[in-house]
Amino acid sequence: MSEAWNIRFGTAGTSDSFAAQGYKSSLDVPEYTAKMGLNAFEYQCGRGVRLGLDKAARMAALAAERDILFSVHAPYYISMSSLEEDKRLNSIQYLLQSAAVCRALGGRRIIFHSGSCGKQSREAALEKALDTMRRAVAALDEAGFEDMTLCPETMGKVGQLGTLDEVLALCGVDSRITPCIDFGHLNARTLGGIQTKADYAAILDRMAEVLGDDRARQFHVHFSRIEYSAGGEKRHWTFADTQFGPEPQPLMELLAQRQLTPVVICESAGTQAEDAQTMQQMYRAARNA
Repeated sequence: MSEAWNIRFGTAGTSDSFAAQGYKSSLDVPEYTAKMGLNAFEYQCGRGVRLGLDKAARMAALAAERDILFSVHAPYYISMSSLEEDKRLNSIQYLLQSAAVCRALGGRRIIFHSGSCGKQSREAALEKALDTMRRAVAALDEAGFEDMTLCPETMGKVGQLGTLDEVLALCGVDSRITPCIDFGHLNARTLGGIQTKADYAAILDRMAEVLGDDRARQFHVHFSRIEYSAGGEKRHWTFADTQFGPEPQPLMELLAQRQLTPVVICESAGTQAEDAQTMQQMYRAARNA
């Protein structure tokens, strides 16, 4: 592609202000997103892929007019590391269903949780997930979805598969697999490990070191302030809830300084669009500094 890839800001699902402004249908999402000054939207299929392909195609047409890029969050019950083979195989089917919807929406990226460790070691869980990932890539290619991008997400609970290095290992299966770095999750699972700009820089440096290609520049971001306990993530909050981290400002400064161009999706609790706007403003201020 000759055109430059630009950073994008958007939301996971709709903010409370979507309904408050009188919007009702998913067909209203492109208009609302554009009105909020955003240009990305992650459609949530966490509880199952229920969006019809015809409706998705109509949403895609409305989004294309406004330069809004869709991505899809696949079902939460995907488990690539399950001890039960049928659950691992079902996970591939859920990714195929998500890919069909994502293509209909005009998007490319399918974000998913890779599973938990459960009663096995982290190493054994990762081995199973790597095997499932290889099979998923083959299944997507066979079904004609070779242009879709799988994005394994860093996870917030200590017992879940999804440390930074585990996600980067999954990305090693195929050069198309792109990390979804959820900074709130990483902060939660490390019990407050992201405090400074240097902490963010270490994550970005590690990604560049392992991937060594455009995926480290054009990755996928989830961001929100997240409360945690000893086991990691407890719940998402808003940018106004400053007692919970991590802080968005240092990350936005780094993205600007390093000229990185991820898709930044805000997952605040009910204020996704407003907080995505805040990150966009922080980023622009840093670019113009």
